[in-house]
Amino acid sequence: QVQLVESGGGVVQAGGSLKLSCAASGIIFNSNAMGWIRQAPGKERELVAAMSTGRITNYADSVKGRFTISRDNARNTLALQMNSLKPEDTAMYYCAAYKYAWSSHYRTTDVRYWGQGTQVTVSS
Repeated sequence: QVQLVESGGGVVQAGGSLKLSCAASGIIFNSNAMGWIRQAPGKERELVAAMSTGRITNYADSVKGRFTISRDNARNTLALQMNSLKPEDTAMYYCAAYKYAWSSHYRTTDVRYWGQGTQVTVSS
Protein backbone atom coordinates (compact mmCIF):
# COMPACT_ATOMS: atom_id res chain seq x y z
CA GLN A 1 0.00 0.00 0.00
CA VAL A 2 1.33 3.39 -1.03
CA GLN A 3 1.50 6.06 1.62
CA LEU A 4 2.71 9.64 1.46
CA VAL A 5 2.63 11.20 4.91
CA GLU A 6 3.27 14.91 5.30
CA SER A 7 4.32 16.72 8.45
CA GLY A 8 5.65 20.10 9.47
CA GLY A 9 2.72 22.39 8.77
CA GLY A 10 1.52 24.96 11.25
CA VAL A 11 0.89 28.61 11.95
CA VAL A 12 3.68 31.12 11.42
CA GLN A 13 3.96 34.88 11.17
CA ALA A 14 4.76 36.56 7.89
CA GLY A 15 8.48 36.48 7.27
CA GLY A 16 8.90 33.26 9.17
CA SER A 17 9.97 29.80 8.05
CA LEU A 18 8.60 26.29 8.04
CA LYS A 19 9.93 22.99 6.77
CA LEU A 20 7.54 20.39 5.41
CA SER A 21 8.47 16.74 5.20
CA CYS A 22 6.93 13.82 3.34
CA ALA A 23 7.66 10.19 4.15
CA ALA A 24 6.92 7.77 1.33
CA SER A 25 6.34 4.05 1.54
CA GLY A 26 5.07 1.39 -0.82
CA ILE A 27 6.58 2.97 -3.94
CA ILE A 28 9.92 2.84 -5.67
CA PHE A 29 10.70 6.35 -4.53
CA ASN A 30 13.66 7.00 -6.81
CA SER A 31 11.58 6.15 -9.91
CA ASN A 32 9.13 9.02 -9.48
CA ALA A 33 9.35 12.74 -9.82
CA MET A 34 8.06 14.20 -6.56
CA GLY A 35 6.44 17.49 -5.81
CA TRP A 36 4.60 19.77 -3.44
CA ILE A 37 1.21 21.06 -4.52
CA ARG A 38 -0.92 23.49 -2.57
CA GLN A 39 -4.55 24.51 -2.51
CA ALA A 40 -5.88 27.65 -0.89
CA PRO A 41 -9.58 28.01 -0.02
CA GLY A 42 -11.62 28.74 -3.12
CA LYS A 43 -8.66 28.22 -5.44
CA GLU A 44 -7.42 25.43 -7.66
CA ARG A 45 -4.50 23.25 -6.74
CA GLU A 46 -1.20 24.64 -7.97
CA LEU A 47 2.30 23.28 -8.22
CA VAL A 48 4.67 24.79 -5.66
CA ALA A 49 7.81 22.83 -6.48
CA ALA A 50 8.83 19.57 -8.09
CA MET A 51 12.01 17.57 -8.36
CA SER A 52 12.82 14.91 -10.93
CA THR A 53 14.63 11.69 -10.17
CA GLY A 54 17.71 13.41 -11.55
CA ARG A 55 17.18 16.29 -9.09
CA ILE A 56 16.08 18.83 -11.70
CA THR A 57 13.80 21.31 -9.96
CA ASN A 58 10.79 23.34 -11.02
CA TYR A 59 9.34 26.12 -8.90
CA ALA A 60 6.28 28.29 -9.14
CA ASP A 61 7.31 31.87 -9.87
CA SER A 62 5.65 32.98 -6.66
CA VAL A 63 8.01 30.92 -4.48
CA LYS A 64 11.30 31.15 -6.38
CA GLY A 65 14.09 32.31 -4.12
CA ARG A 66 12.06 31.57 -1.00
CA PHE A 67 11.29 27.84 -1.12
CA THR A 68 13.68 24.94 -1.64
CA ILE A 69 12.66 21.39 -2.47
CA SER A 70 14.88 18.43 -1.67
CA ARG A 71 14.69 14.66 -1.68
CA ASP A 72 16.55 11.87 0.07
CA ASN A 73 16.18 8.72 -2.00
CA ALA A 74 17.92 6.59 0.62
CA ARG A 75 15.31 7.54 3.22
CA ASN A 76 12.33 7.91 0.84
CA THR A 77 11.68 11.43 2.01
CA LEU A 78 10.81 14.71 0.35
CA ALA A 79 11.16 18.10 1.98
CA LEU A 80 10.17 21.70 1.34
CA GLN A 81 12.02 24.46 3.14
CA MET A 82 9.87 27.59 3.12
CA ASN A 83 11.43 30.91 4.05
CA SER A 84 10.14 34.48 4.01
CA LEU A 85 6.60 33.20 4.19
CA LYS A 86 3.76 35.46 3.09
CA PRO A 87 0.05 35.39 3.95
CA GLU A 88 -0.65 34.34 0.37
CA ASP A 89 1.29 31.13 1.02
CA THR A 90 -1.53 30.02 3.31
CA ALA A 91 -2.89 26.74 1.92
CA MET A 92 -3.10 23.01 2.35
CA TYR A 93 0.15 21.54 1.09
CA TYR A 94 0.17 18.09 -0.49
CA CYS A 95 3.04 15.76 -1.21
CA ALA A 96 2.72 14.18 -4.65
CA ALA A 97 4.35 11.36 -6.59
CA TYR A 98 4.16 11.76 -10.35
CA LYS A 99 3.63 9.12 -13.03
CA TYR A 100 7.03 9.84 -14.58
CA ALA A 101 10.62 10.54 -13.62
CA TRP A 102 10.81 14.04 -15.12
CA SER A 103 8.72 16.61 -16.89
CA SER A 104 9.18 20.09 -18.27
CA HIS A 105 5.64 20.89 -17.20
CA TYR A 106 4.26 19.17 -14.12
CA ARG A 107 0.49 18.87 -14.13
CA THR A 108 -1.70 17.94 -11.18
CA THR A 109 -3.48 15.46 -13.47
CA ASP A 110 -0.20 13.58 -13.77
CA VAL A 111 0.03 12.86 -10.05
CA ARG A 112 -0.14 9.15 -9.33
CA TYR A 113 -0.19 9.32 -5.54
CA TRP A 114 -1.24 12.04 -3.10
CA GLY A 115 -0.59 12.61 0.55
CA GLN A 116 -3.35 13.68 2.89
CA GLY A 117 -2.04 17.23 3.17
CA THR A 118 -0.67 19.49 5.89
CA GLN A 119 -2.01 22.96 6.61
CA VAL A 120 0.23 26.01 6.44
CA THR A 121 -1.18 29.27 7.79
CA VAL A 122 0.78 32.50 7.56
CA SER A 123 -0.53 35.38 9.62
CA SER A 124 0.11 39.00 8.73
